[in-house]
Amino acid sequence: SDGICGSDSTSNQFVCLCRDQPYSQVCRNHATKFNLGLKLGIGFGAAGVSILLMCLIFFFYQRRNKNHYAPSSLVSRNISSYTSSMRDLEKESTCFGVQMFSYGELEEATNNFDSKEELGDGGFGTVYKGKLRDGRVVAVKRLYENNYKRVEQFINEIEILTRLRHQNLVSLYGCTSRHCRELLLVYEYIPNGTVADHLHGDRAKLTWDTRMNIAIETASALAFLHASDVIHRDVKTNNILLDNNLCVKVADFGLSRLFPNDVTHITTAPQGTPGYVDPEYHKCYQLTNKSDVYSFGVVLVELISSKLAVDITRHRREINLSDMAISKIQSRALDEFVDPCLGFQSDYKVRKMITDVAELAFQCLQNESDMRPHMEQVLEALKRIQNEGYDPKKAEEVDIPPDDVVLLKSDPALLSL
Repeated sequence: SDGICGSDSTSNQFVCLCRDQPYSQVCRNHATKFNLGLKLGIGFGAAGVSILLMCLIFFFYQRRNKNHYAPSSLVSRNISSYTSSMRDLEKESTCFGVQMFSYGELEEATNNFDSKEELGDGGFGTVYKGKLRDGRVVAVKRLYENNYKRVEQFINEIEILTRLRHQNLVSLYGCTSRHCRELLLVYEYIPNGTVADHLHGDRAKLTWDTRMNIAIETASALAFLHASDVIHRDVKTNNILLDNNLCVKVADFGLSRLFPNDVTHITTAPQGTPGYVDPEYHKCYQLTNKSDVYSFGVVLVELISSKLAVDITRHRREINLSDMAISKIQSRALDEFVDPCLGFQSDYKVRKMITDVAELAFQCLQNESDMRPHMEQVLEALKRIQNEGYDPKKAEEVDIPPDDVVLLKSDPALLSL
């Protein structure tokens, strides 16, 4: 404290001579105020650091435990973003020619996205049944928040489904704004589930005639897409919907690609569903419209067998249904492969048609895309198989002769059907 202390011979006492005060026993400490400020600063700093650490821990905990969708409290945007979204919705009532819905309207339609209204859960989003204020029953697809390609897939579906109209393609009614808090697509509601539900689930079993119609209508939709320079890229029984009359509606165009006439292929990373992906596309990264043909071949053998496209409980060489089907066809053991409820053993007409469809599927499942037929050829072959039916004059053994198997390996012309 800048003082001098010692013994005073006059008073015989210990005293201090302080710089700014008279004699005393103790001098005031000038650093007291400074030390007090320092202590307060350290205290407040420590408290701030503690609060920051707690916030960081809470943030990482929330990120670790969040679901596919961020809760409403966490996905709310800042004021400027929210205002921009509202302005977007107020300015435009349509997007690419379809109606623009507000998030609130679709949240209300689905009862706050109630799990009881859930229709299906796919790789890119969940679909809910909903009822709009005008009374229309719809299907609302809610794209996953953690899907980094969701905006691309969102716009992709809108562009394709607004540009193309076909009786066997699902109709798009509308969407939310691209700047909305969540990306939602609104489709017509198809009430009878998917083909996969009927083949592998609890839905009513399908007769052979119905399966034949499903094959033809699906082929018709795909041929239309290819003629319009579009590759679906995710053809599977889960994406083939059925209405009350068991008519087909092909859905889910999130992975679809435009395919101009003047190119032979598109080089892109393989995408799709295991068991349905074209092996050449998977190996060479070259997407063509023949990739859809391969996937449709898997759908055909699913319709014939009612077996899953991928089943790890089967023998390792038969985990993929396509491998199993090719093996059974080549070994002339189709009776071991066909769904027994179809009457393959008892009904000659059914037996002949199933065998012809199996031959066609065999051609679609060729590893080399050049060996596969075009979708239009597949459609015509299916129609011919359905129309021919049973002709007593042509009654003959319908198992595939060995010579035909060799032919199928080398000639995809389908002229023999």
